[in-house]
Amino acid sequence: MLGLIGTPVEHSKSPAMYNYCFQKFDLDWAYLAFDIPAEQAGEAVAAIRTLGMRGANVTMPCKNAVIPFVDALTPAARAIQAVNTIVNEGGVLVGHNTDGCGYTQNLRRNGIEVAGKKIVLLGGGGAASAIAIQAALEGAAEIAVFNLRDAFWPRVEQGLKAIAQAAPGCAISLQDLEDRSALKAAIDRCDILSNATRVGMAPYEDQSNITDLSWFRPDLVVTDVVYAPPETKMLREARVAGCKTCDGLGMLLCQGAEAFRLYSGLEMPVEEIRALLYT
Repeated sequence: MLGLIGTPVEHSKSPAMYNYCFQKFDLDWAYLAFDIPAEQAGEAVAAIRTLGMRGANVTMPCKNAVIPFVDALTPAARAIQAVNTIVNEGGVLVGHNTDGCGYTQNLRRNGIEVAGKKIVLLGGGGAASAIAIQAALEGAAEIAVFNLRDAFWPRVEQGLKAIAQAAPGCAISLQDLEDRSALKAAIDRCDILSNATRVGMAPYEDQSNITDLSWFRPDLVVTDVVYAPPETKMLREARVAGCKTCDGLGMLLCQGAEAFRLYSGLEMPVEEIRALLYT
C-alpha cells in the first residue's frame, strides 16, 4: 500500500500514474489519495507505520508538517526542510524530496548535465529551493537566484544559506528580480535559465519574466516548472529564438519517476505516462 497525503488531492493524477506502473510491472501494490490537513500530518505518518505501508507521497500543506514524525531525512530534504516522498525502509521512515531530482533528471533526459553549469533561477519558493539544492549537490558551479524583494525575502535568504552550507562547492547568490540590468548580466553568462515562479500559469499564461527576447541565445538552455499550459510563453519564445527548452511536465513526471524508483527499484516508463495522462 502506498498513497498521497495532503489537501486538496481529489484531482491528483498520482494514483493513476502509480497504479498504471504497478499493473505494468505486475506488482500487487495499490496507491490511494488521502485528504490530510497539516494538523493531521503526524497521524498520517503514524498510519504508514501501523499499516506497514511502503510509503507515501506528500503534497501541500504537509511537506513541512511531516518532518518531525519521520526517522531520517536525505540531505536535500534536510537542507530545504521539505519532504515530498516518505519511504518505509523496514520500519525506518525516510523523508526524501524528489522535486529537485525531477528537475535534473528532466535535463538529463534532454542530454544536459548540471555539473559545472552556471544557473539563473527565477523565484525563491519551494520549487526553486528543491531545484537549487539538487543542482548544487550535483555539482552546479553557480546558482544565481532572482526573487522579488517582498515579505518572503528574509525566508529566501535563510533557505539559500542552508543550501550553501549543504553544498559549499556551489556559489549561490540572491538578487532582486526587478533589477533587470543584474538579471540580464547573469543570463548573459549562464548556461541554464530556469523559471520557478508562477508566471506563465493561470491566470498569468500571457506573461513571461523575460520581456526582452534578445536575452535568449541559441546556446542557452531554458526550463520552466509550470506544466499547465504544457509550453509557457517563456518557453515558446525561447524555442523560437533557438534555445533548447525543457518543460515543467517533464520535471513533474521525472520527480514521480524518482519516487517510483525509491519505492520499487524500477524505472517508470515516463513517456507512456505522459501519453496516458497528459495528452
